[in-house]
Amino acid sequence: MMKLAADLPDTHTLRELMQLLHEEIGLPEHKTISLRTSINGDLGCNGSDAQHLMETLEERFGLELADYDAYRYFQPAGNDPHFKRSAKGRGDKVPLTIGMLYAAIQSGQWDTRTLEG
Repeated sequence: MMKLAADLPDTHTLRELMQLLHEEIGLPEHKTISLRTSINGDLGCNGSDAQHLMETLEERFGLELADYDAYRYFQPAGNDPHFKRSAKGRGDKVPLTIGMLYAAIQSGQWDTRTLEG
């Protein structure tokens, strides 16, 4: 059973999100999962896994991703050397936390400035 932080809100939406994360990327049993857990840094979600996860969130929760930029958070999928080179120049990745996903789902849209603020 995964360990959840005591301060996690007990809502249907968050339970559904955690279940989805568990199915899509797997949540480690030895780490305590909180709203501050980053799926890219702490959970190592990247590339096609990240792409699939965001598409699933879009479908499942009707999340509007117009302002979402995968490059801010994730390394690109695949082994295209040109793609990798252009992506490398984008610098360090911003942590994408479970709290950010939860807030985006609640508001119905990805608003980078608000979510990272």
